[in-house]
Amino acid sequence: MARRKTTRPVRGAAAEVREQVHALDAAVFSAVATTPSPILDRWMPRLTNAADHSVLWLAIAGGLYLTGRSRARRAGLRGVVTLGATSLIANQLAKRLHHRERPIRSLVPIGRLSRRTPISSSFPSGHSASAAAFAAGVTAELPAAGVPLQVLAGLVGFSRVATGAHYPSDVAAGLVLGSTVAAIGRRLVPPVPPPSVPAPRELDQLPPRPRGEGVTLVVNPASHSGRGAALTRTLRRALPAMRVVELRGSDDVEAVMRRAAAAAEVLAVAGGDGTVATAAQAAIERDLPLAVFPGGTFNHFARTIGADSARHTVQAIRRGTATKVDVAYLNDRIFLNTASVGAYTDFVRIREGLEKRIGKPLAALAAGWRSMRKDRAVSVTVDGTTRESSLLFIGNGQYEPHGFAPNVREDLQDGLIDVRILDVSDRWSRFVVLLATLTGQLARVKQYHEVSAPEFEIGLPGGSERIARDGEVGEEGDVLRVRAVRRALTVYRPRRG
Repeated sequence: MARRKTTRPVRGAAAEVREQVHALDAAVFSAVATTPSPILDRWMPRLTNAADHSVLWLAIAGGLYLTGRSRARRAGLRGVVTLGATSLIANQLAKRLHHRERPIRSLVPIGRLSRRTPISSSFPSGHSASAAAFAAGVTAELPAAGVPLQVLAGLVGFSRVATGAHYPSDVAAGLVLGSTVAAIGRRLVPPVPPPSVPAPRELDQLPPRPRGEGVTLVVNPASHSGRGAALTRTLRRALPAMRVVELRGSDDVEAVMRRAAAAAEVLAVAGGDGTVATAAQAAIERDLPLAVFPGGTFNHFARTIGADSARHTVQAIRRGTATKVDVAYLNDRIFLNTASVGAYTDFVRIREGLEKRIGKPLAALAAGWRSMRKDRAVSVTVDGTTRESSLLFIGNGQYEPHGFAPNVREDLQDGLIDVRILDVSDRWSRFVVLLATLTGQLARVKQYHEVSAPEFEIGLPGGSERIARDGEVGEEGDVLRVRAVRRALTVYRPRRG
C-alpha cells in the first residue's frame, strides 16, 4: 500500500517578499531611530512639521509667483496641481487599498518626534508623495529648480522615517507615486518649451549709429498703460541724436509712419504688433531698415527677431547689425505674425489674457474651450476642399509646435504661409479635439488640418467675415488672398553670443 504524502502549507511568494521587506524596513527604521544625533533631533521635526498640509510647498509656490516671471509662475502652478492630484490619490485611494500599521514610536527619542501623531495607514507616505510631486512638477517648467527641490523632497521623505512616522518603504512608495503622477501630467499637458530666438542665416552690416544719427522713432506714449512715455525718455538718453515723433489719439497712424519714413534714414517704432506692422509697410515702401522697440503688451514680432528689450535694439543700432525677414500680405495688407477670421479672433484674445498666468498650453486649452462654446463656425475653402472651421490660423512663416498652440518660428526666411484649421462645429468634434489636445494627438485627428505653401487663396463661401491681422481687427472679406514675400524687410537685430 502506497503511503500518503503529508503536505504543509506553503507561503506564497508575495507573502514572503512582504515579510522580507518588513524585516528590512524594521531594521533600517530601528537604526535611524536609535542613532544619537543632535542634527536629526533639531532639524528633522522642523522639516516634517513644515511639510504638514503641504505648507512648505505652498510657500515655495507663492515665492515663485511673487517673482513675477511667467515661467516661475507656471512652474509653481504645475507643482501645486500635481501635488493636489497626488495627495488625493495617496490619501483617498492608495491608503485605503492597503492598511499598514505605523512604526513603534517608542524607539524614537522624544525630542525627535513629529508634532502630529498620524493615525492613517502608514503606506504610502503622503508627505513623500506630495514632496516628489511638487518637486517634479516645478522642475518640468523650471529645470534650474530641479536639484534643490529634489534634495528638499528627499529630506522631507527621510524626515518621515527619522521622526517615527513611516517605514522606509512607505517613503519610497510615496516618492515613486509623486514622480509618476508628475510624469503623467507632463504627458497630458506638456511643459512650455524655453523661449528660443531663431538664428538668422546671416547678419547684415549697416552703418553704425552710436548716437542714433538719422533714426526717426515713432512712439505711442500711451501704449502699454502709459509705459510708452517712460520708454521714450529712456531712448532719448540712449540715442540723443534720434528724432522722436509721438502719436496722438486722433492721428492717422499710416500717414504718420509714411511722413516719418520720408524724412528718415532709419525708421524706428515703439508700440504693439499692429503698430509695428504699419511701420514695417512704411519702411518697405522707402527701402529703409526698421528698428523695433517692444512697447506693446505681448510684442510677438520684437521677441521673434531678438529685440525683446530696448537695450538690445539700441545695441543693434549702435553697432549696425541687422537681418532680413519675410513679411506676409492678406488681401494686399501686411501682417508680420498672424492673421485670422471668425472665432480665432476670440481665441487669441482669451489665450493671450491667460498665458502669462498659466502658460500657453493651459491658456490654449481654456481659450479653445471658451471659443468652442460659442458655436461659431466659418465655412472655409482651401485647395478646392470646403470645411467647417471654428478656428482659422494663418501664420507668416512655419510655426512650432504642430497642433493648435503655435508658439515660435524657427526660420524667419522660409517663404511659407502656415494655415491651420480646426473644426469643432458639433459636440462630438469638441470632445474629440479636447481629448486629442490633452493627449498631444491633435495633429492626427480629422477635425484638425494643417498645410503650408508660399501663397493661398482661401474662400469663405458662407459670406464675409471680419479679418484680424497681428491682433488688430480690420475690414470684412469673403476671399482671403495670402502670400509671403521673402526677405522683404530689413530689421535691426542684436548680435548674440
